[in-house]
Amino acid sequence: MAQLWGGRFTKQTDDEVFAFNESLSFDHRLFSQDIEGSIAHVVMLEKQHIISLEEKDAIVRGLTLIKSEVEEGKLEFTSEYEDVHSFVEARLIEKIGDAGKKMHTGRSRNDQVALDMKLYVREEVLNIDKGLKSLLEVINRIMEENIDTYMPGFTHLQKAQPTTVAHHFGAYFEMFKRDRMRLGSIYERMNYCPLGSGALAGTTYPLDREYVASMLGFEGATNNSMDSVADRDYIIELLSALSTVMMHLSRFSEEIIIWNSNEYRFVELDDAYSTGSSIMPQKKNPDIAELVRGKTGRVYGALVSILTTLKGIPLAYNKDMQEDKEVTFDAIDTVKDCIHLFTGMIDTMKFRSDVMAKSAMKGFTNATDAADYLVKNGMPFRDAHGVIGALVLHCIDEDKSIEDCSIEELKSFSDIFEEDIYEAISLKTCVEKRLTKGAPSSVQMKKIIEMNKEYLKD
Repeated sequence: MAQLWGGRFTKQTDDEVFAFNESLSFDHRLFSQDIEGSIAHVVMLEKQHIISLEEKDAIVRGLTLIKSEVEEGKLEFTSEYEDVHSFVEARLIEKIGDAGKKMHTGRSRNDQVALDMKLYVREEVLNIDKGLKSLLEVINRIMEENIDTYMPGFTHLQKAQPTTVAHHFGAYFEMFKRDRMRLGSIYERMNYCPLGSGALAGTTYPLDREYVASMLGFEGATNNSMDSVADRDYIIELLSALSTVMMHLSRFSEEIIIWNSNEYRFVELDDAYSTGSSIMPQKKNPDIAELVRGKTGRVYGALVSILTTLKGIPLAYNKDMQEDKEVTFDAIDTVKDCIHLFTGMIDTMKFRSDVMAKSAMKGFTNATDAADYLVKNGMPFRDAHGVIGALVLHCIDEDKSIEDCSIEELKSFSDIFEEDIYEAISLKTCVEKRLTKGAPSSVQMKKIIEMNKEYLKD
């Protein structure tokens, strides 16, 4: 057992207690952040004349060597170390001798792990944002290619009004755009450096905390040393934002699953993003969409877990806070994988435009436009609503759409109907005359798509 403490104790930690207590099995992924933070710390220690230039150079060389050896597979994490911090420090002392013992001067594991976790999360926020941007680029391409791909829009999962694939996908563009905004806001709030806070009350060494913060790319040093080591708000915010990302992905996945069904046949998923059945040879299953939908609960669970862990912890640091890592690591990995695979799935997905258009017509999505036709020709809206309702009932009984009805049939419901009704209720007309901002007309969609392109350039 390699530990950073022991002088106060008269015997070794019980093996089962050590195993229960250790975190190296999962916090080893903070390894590069631990090295980065330690190098910044010792550079500052030398600047403040707390250690010598020779000691600083030896420590930096040793840490750099350890980092390269781990990355090259020459040095492995082994179970005798309690955590990533003890692993790094013990290996450093082995390589450079007593100078390595000075690396931890003016620092506690409390502010050290707080720094490591912030550095890690900060980097992953950027990685997730990059994935979302790639997803948005694919969505906007699909929008541009499907401005005139008509489909039914839904409320209550029932066909409501005609829209386009571009308009429908544009709704998800806005959702994922907001997700990126949330991540950016989290990055800004968390970007303050806790190193130099010590265990909870700072240190008597003349540390230059702002210098370290600047070296590590932070906006500045944190203002309260107790809050610095106890703060995990940024993890809660991240997991909340990731839960929202997954909720959006799950809603999108649910629609693709429905569209891919035999009953809808709106889309055809690429073979590379589908699987078959071990017993039913005809099956082509939307497993990626289903797994994304299923893994949403996993990310929700991470958020609930950390909220529950933190709710009863008094200031400042407590060992409970070690539980922040595994759930956060897993949630980050899950979200990145889901974004990546979902992006590939929709990027290769084919739309059955003929089926979509037929579904929109058969679903009476132009019923509102038929009522508007009567209103524009003098009938009160409430009366028009009743006439078109009766007409729809007739069409259902006859298994036809409104546009399938002859002008004589239409006139049996109202003398106002004339031949121009067919043009007024065509899918193209129904979509194109909706010219308000945010509506599905090609005029509006082209503007939005260009706005999206400008947004994605930043």
